[in-house]
Amino acid sequence: MPESNWSAEDKRFMERALRLAAKGRGRTNPNPMVGAVIVEHNRVVGEGYHKQAGMPHAEIAALEQAALHKEGQPLKNATLYVNLEPCCHVNKKTPPCLDRVLAAGFKRIVIAMPDPNPQVNGRSIEKLRKSGIQVDIGLMQSEARFLNEVYLKYIITGQPFVTLKIALSLDGKIATKTGDSKWISGEEARQYVHKLRNEVDATCVGIGTIMRDNSRLTTRLKRGKGRDPVRVVIDSLLKVPLRANIFTEKSEAATIIVTTQKAFFSRKKADVEKTGSKVLIVRHRSQNKVDLTHMIEELGKMGIAHLMIEGGAEIAASSIQEGIVDKIIFFISPKLIGGKNAPGPVGGEGIARMEDAIHLQHLTSRRFGEDIMIEGYIEKAPSCVYSPLGC
Repeated sequence: MPESNWSAEDKRFMERALRLAAKGRGRTNPNPMVGAVIVEHNRVVGEGYHKQAGMPHAEIAALEQAALHKEGQPLKNATLYVNLEPCCHVNKKTPPCLDRVLAAGFKRIVIAMPDPNPQVNGRSIEKLRKSGIQVDIGLMQSEARFLNEVYLKYIITGQPFVTLKIALSLDGKIATKTGDSKWISGEEARQYVHKLRNEVDATCVGIGTIMRDNSRLTTRLKRGKGRDPVRVVIDSLLKVPLRANIFTEKSEAATIIVTTQKAFFSRKKADVEKTGSKVLIVRHRSQNKVDLTHMIEELGKMGIAHLMIEGGAEIAASSIQEGIVDKIIFFISPKLIGGKNAPGPVGGEGIARMEDAIHLQHLTSRRFGEDIMIEGYIEKAPSCVYSPLGC
């Protein structure tokens, strides 16, 4: 249905469903974020969202609230607004929503977009229509796809959505000539990074960052709430010190050291595993570098749907060059560092011609104190196939 044909009420209630869905950000992976709103005579009688993987889905939460509100009366005159096609398959933790939705007897259901999960993929829509329910699809579909960009890539490819985060000075440096990088960004920007860590499944750095900064890679929000992401360290030769903070810092999050068969790890591998960490062995590229494409394939098999790479320059260069990055977030601080030996944000050999430069598109920006955050999508990134933004 063309966007112009939707009523103002339809748009208002779908916007409400999308806002509800967004409350589950970072907690539903590898499931999608879903919000549901039940409306009768232009009045909301039930609503809900998928709060966490393993908990009731949005439609079920909304139906339970409606049952209380209407004291068990039928919903034959009601409309259900939901940002994603209801599920019709049984997974390990929750039953399908479709049976409960059908039993509710809705007059109409408005769905922002079909679910591309091969186990769903239009099947629920077909069953709803065959039951006599009016099903309208496509309202705010771009917004719905953008909201669930992580889920869409993961469910279609089996690989995590990859965000590359970089903090740099106004003159394009990520550290001084001595390697000092604490702190380029201000407090507000750093707090936002911790919010991002709270929302992603895993955060990733190279061994150089661990050796230089002894990073903890934990989530430290001001109010003390938050979840630590899985900590992934790329260490092709298994040089990580056993006393590093990633091993000694108290956290419920797993630690994964990604290395290659080229590493001499017969003793070190066992020592690392004694810390409770996992050693993931993947293919290697030239100069004994970890094959990052193989790495994200393996992380996807572990259920990691969203990976944030946090540095440094060589990891940034390799991840872009290997084509695994979907989105880049730059935090630009109004500081001048200078020095030809001070590192820039993207290492590697670089390009020879400007026409070969990597383009970012669909840019947005925000202020965090004195810092400016610029967010953009890699042109022709892996997620372009399904992105609502195009490529």
